[in-house]
This record gives sequence, structure tokens and C-alpha cells, in this order.
Amino acid sequence: MSFHLSLRHLSSLRNDSTSTPASAAAPRRGRTQAPRPLSDPSWFDNGSSDYSDVRCESCGSGDCAAELLLCDKCDRGYHIFCLRPILVSVPKGLWFCSSCSTLKKIKTFPLVQTKIIDFFRVRSSGIAKEQTPVQDAPKKRRRTGSLVVSKKKRKLLPYCPSEDLVRRMDQMASLATALIATGARFSDKLTYVPGMAPRSANCGSLENGGMQVLPREDVETLNLCKNMMKRGACPPLMVVSDPLEGFTVEADKFIKDLTIITEYTGDVDYLRNREHDEGDSIMTLLSASNPSQNLVICPDNNANIARFINGINNHTPEGRKKQNLKCVRYSVDGECRVLLVANRDISKGERLYYDYNGLEHEYPTEHFV
Repeated sequence: MSFHLSLRHLSSLRNDSTSTPASAAAPRRGRTQAPRPLSDPSWFDNGSSDYSDVRCESCGSGDCAAELLLCDKCDRGYHIFCLRPILVSVPKGLWFCSSCSTLKKIKTFPLVQTKIIDFFRVRSSGIAKEQTPVQDAPKKRRRTGSLVVSKKKRKLLPYCPSEDLVRRMDQMASLATALIATGARFSDKLTYVPGMAPRSANCGSLENGGMQVLPREDVETLNLCKNMMKRGACPPLMVVSDPLEGFTVEADKFIKDLTIITEYTGDVDYLRNREHDEGDSIMTLLSASNPSQNLVICPDNNANIARFINGINNHTPEGRKKQNLKCVRYSVDGECRVLLVANRDISKGERLYYDYNGLEHEYPTEHFV
């Protein structure tokens, strides 16, 4: 099982905060002090008493000072969990509230076929109608006599693109809008950038305890999905902007259990280079016996729709019930890959969620919806 990399300093921050009076902690200014735990005296600003009366502009409370941000322009305070969308962790650099931010309003990607083809580097054949897998909604079956059958391994299924070509363009435009807004380029494969981990470092045999090998028939299914995307037959998914969750993904048609939704893609790097990375979308790729060989996927610069699929709040029963995807690491032709696969039937309009905490249970999800 794969998991989003947690920022380890957040764990120590939360563990220590239980023994530190709320009044002793000063509100945080931007991201400049994020890696330091509360037990470090230098964590607090000099003259922190100047901010002792700061209250969250949203809820009016001054509690949870360790999660109370100060705008670097107007000095107004906001809890990271009161912001819309919620911030997962305290930022490391300068931070500005919505009133002071210079960020421009998100512009919708133009619904022009030529622009979409260029953005996603679709093959010259264009977004053409083609014969694609069909997934019918589940049908009621009559009861039959009891039969003794051998248990067969369940195969992964390819996603089934929308038949409406205009709808496909809507789906791709929604993803392009989200990628441009976050400053990323589209990439449907792992990328290896000079100065980061080389491709030769991605070796499934290094996994601590061994990594499950993707069966050949499932490899063929994965390759089918990849080839469909290259032809512009994208997964039936829509990226939407939610005031609480930010960018999130919902099914645009019925999706059957065990369907491959997407591969988690981005730049591959060593974990040791990303220990204090401010990104909240870093995914474990290789957990090796030798920690210096651990690899992660970083979707900040190159990414696909996987970056925008949200995690569940695994602190509540209601949050856990939302999970409809599983995140699994496989060895494919000797290399580690991360797949997001439906773990039950998904209805049209249902938002996609998976558990960010597959192994370490350190990712902070208590404020997730």
C-alpha cells in the first residue's frame, strides 16, 4: 500500500503541543519556522507577546496557536483549518491572506480542440471517436443453485472514456485549468530530472520486504489506459474547484470496481532531498531497506489528474466511508509504479477519495472534510 509522505515535523509539533499551553505559543508568520518543533525555544518569535491577542478572522478564537497563521502583509490571523480551502500544514515561506494575495482568479482553460491537443500532446489523429471498453452499470441477477467454483484472481479493468467527444474535451479542459493554476505541466508518466534521482535508482527489488509484481495481463490493461490517454481518450473524470477542498476530482460517469483510474506521476527524487519539502502531494515510490535509497514522487512541476484526488479524513467513520479508491505500489518491468484503483463501484458525480496514510499514519488528515 502506498501513502502520501507526511511532513515529519508536523508529527512532533502535534505530539509536543499537547503538553504546551496554548498561551505559550505565538501565532505563526508564514512558512519560515515550519521545521522546528515546539520544544525548540527559538521556534517562538521575539516579542511574541505582541501577538497574544491575535484571533482567527474566521472563527474568532485564539486557540490552537500553533496552527494560527499571520498574514505577512496585514498581520491578521487565520487557523489553517479555517481557511478555504483548508491548508494541510503551516507554510514555510511568505503567506498572504485572500485579501492581500496577488494571485489572480483562476481562468478556465479554453474549450478549443487544438489547444487541448497541444496541451496534452495528443497524437496527431486528434480526439477521435474510437472503440473503447464498455462498463455497464451493475444489473440485478436471479438467484441460482449453489455451485462450487474455484476462486479466480480479480483482474484490473481499463477505464471507459466518455463517448461524447465534447464531454471529453470538458474533462480535459478541467484538468488543464487545474494544472495551469498550480503551475504544473501535464505528464502521464514518471519523469527523471537531472539533479534528482536517476531512473536506474527506481528498482523494485530494493523494496523492504519485497514489492508485489503487477501480473502481465494487468500490465497490458495499464498500457491500454496509457495509450487511450495518448489518443485523447481520457478517464471519465472532472476536476472541480471546491471552496472547502480546493481542486478535487469527481467521476463523470459510472466507474466499475477494480478500474484503473490513473497512475500517480511526477518527478522522481530521493526522500532525503525532500525531508522538509513544503509540498503536500509527495507520494512514496520506493521504501527500501537502505533509507538512503528511498524514492518519492513529486508532482509540483509535472503531474496528471492524480495530484488533485483528495484524501479521506481517516480520524472519523464518516471520513473513512468516503474512500472509493485504493493506492497500490507495484513492480512493473522491474520498476516501481503507483496506481490508483477503484475499490468499489463509483457512481456518476461521486467525488474520488483514497487514504493518504497507507503505512505510517503520519499525514495530518484530521481537518479534512
